[in-house]
Amino acid sequence: MLRIVSLQLIATVVVGLIAALLGGRAAMFSAVLGGLCCVLPNGIMAFRLFAASSKAGGANPFTFFIWEFVKIALTLALLGATAWLYRDLNWLALLGGFIVALKSYIILLFRH
Repeated sequence: MLRIVSLQLIATVVVGLIAALLGGRAAMFSAVLGGLCCVLPNGIMAFRLFAASSKAGGANPFTFFIWEFVKIALTLALLGATAWLYRDLNWLALLGGFIVALKSYIILLFRH
C-alpha cells in the first residue's frame, strides 16, 4: 500500500511540473491540489487498514468498507474545499492531477 501511495505522490509532483510548464503557477497548484485530493485519503485509508491488520482479529471486510466510505467522503470534501477556497483554480489541471494520481497504480501493474 505504501508503494501505491508513494507512486501517487510522485505522479502528482510530475503532473504539477508539467502543468507549470504548460499553464503557469496557477495550473501547477491546481494539478498538485487535485492529486493531493486523491493521495491524502488513500494514505489515510492505507494507514488505517495496516493498523487494523496488525490487531489480533486482523482486518475484516467491514473495516475495509467503512474506510472506503471515509476515503470517498474525504475525497469529495477535499475537492469541494479546493474548488471553494482556491480562487485561481484551473479546472483542467485539477482534474488532470486527480485522474493521474487516481490511475497511477496501473504503472505498478505493468512493472513486472
